[in-house]
Amino acid sequence: MKKDIHPAYQDLKVIMTDGTEFMTRSTKGGPDAVMRLDIDSKSHPAWTGVHRLNESGGQLAKFKKRFAGFGLKS
Repeated sequence: MKKDIHPAYQDLKVIMTDGTEFMTRSTKGGPDAVMRLDIDSKSHPAWTGVHRLNESGGQLAKFKKRFAGFGLKS
């Protein structure tokens, strides 16, 4: 194998959505790097089974707003 072609591994602190932390090693970041997760296994519906509705609406709401009245004749 060629020498010095792989990126260096550094310690990385991961902070989950509930505030728990753990250390891992990664090529991302530098010393004192922190990764804050927006969604993880403790909050994602695929793992929790709980689906939360967004107040802002999803793709269907955006579609209905965009095409409201399109093609309808009174």
